[in-house]
Amino acid sequence: MATTLKAEARSGRTKGDRNRLRAEGKVPAVVYGKKVPQTSIAIDQKELLALIKANRHAIIELDVPQLGKQPVMINEIQRDAINRQLLHVDFHQINMDEPVNTTVRLEYTGEAIGVQEGGILQIQLHELDIRCLPTQIPSVIEVDVSSLGIGENLLVSSLQLSAGIEIKTNEHDVLATILTPQKAEPETVDEEPGAKTEDAPAEAAAKSEETV
Repeated sequence: MATTLKAEARSGRTKGDRNRLRAEGKVPAVVYGKKVPQTSIAIDQKELLALIKANRHAIIELDVPQLGKQPVMINEIQRDAINRQLLHVDFHQINMDEPVNTTVRLEYTGEAIGVQEGGILQIQLHELDIRCLPTQIPSVIEVDVSSLGIGENLLVSSLQLSAGIEIKTNEHDVLATILTPQKAEPETVDEEPGAKTEDAPAEAAAKSEETV
């Protein structure tokens, strides 16, 4: 089920207008698509941040003045390079009957055999690029690593997704691997320099006493 996000109409397009909106806790944005003319809008910053944190690639039901509720996806996010504040967001209106390209988070499950044997699980990919109908987009894709042994890799090609979902990520890319555990090197005791030379005079003195 899509999350509903309410938008406000935005007329001012100058830098000063955008800064004023941000000072009011709103994010300047734009929505466009085949069935929607490019429209400047403003979104509540807290609501938008919560949505992005939950799922940046989710389908959103954007309630736009004069346009009504439109199914959209976030196409681009602009942030301040220093404080990471949201500066601007592009929303792309989608057709629910046409496939879309999107990205889905990967969630790794199970305890790998290699980990039980002392290996280390190293995750290489955290997201997967796919293409499918908007209604088929999974909230997350689970990846079972329980059968993975030490030195083995799990490739994108091993994933089995529902019919109608096309994987766009390279099938040869590594999802996860089990690293061989490193053996601890034995500690070596460094001999103190001059230890033998310090004992030499004492040994020589002992020999001279025996001859007296």
